[in-house]
Amino acid sequence: MSAITERALLFLDVDGPLIPFGAPPARRADGSPLVHETAAGSANPLLDRLNPEHGPRLRRLPCDLVWATTWMADANEVIAPRLGLPELPVVTWPDEAEDDTRLHWKTRGLVDWAAGRPFVWVDDEITEADRVWVDAHHGGPALLLRVDPRIGLSAADFAVVEDWLEQC
Repeated sequence: MSAITERALLFLDVDGPLIPFGAPPARRADGSPLVHETAAGSANPLLDRLNPEHGPRLRRLPCDLVWATTWMADANEVIAPRLGLPELPVVTWPDEAEDDTRLHWKTRGLVDWAAGRPFVWVDDEITEADRVWVDAHHGGPALLLRVDPRIGLSAADFAVVEDWLEQC
């Protein structure tokens, strides 16, 4: 990394990047869906779509991981153990959405949270409007990586993040 003393942040969304929407749900031998219990006791049939290889790969990245998801603290209780991740910081979202419908509702909060630190934002809902706004309002380098929600984080996505972090 350059002269920046703090490591880059990686803001990580869950639904789409880590739980792809296009993966078929796991089934028991009898054909019924395999359902995982969440910390709150509710069943979530999508948790079987998590790729356990993502945890070690995320841990090896030279950055600080941060949950940037509507799962909020539940990501540490439900997602992190399944991926072998430690407890991570969690971005807390405002109760009210921003009026600017061009931007993703997370964009301003992530730039504020980063406070000038370099960051990668991995999400399936990033648009060009978010990239333009971050370029204009963030004081440091940023990579906004839109992940295909049907596939989730891919080897190619990891390569982009790794290359960017090396050059940051």
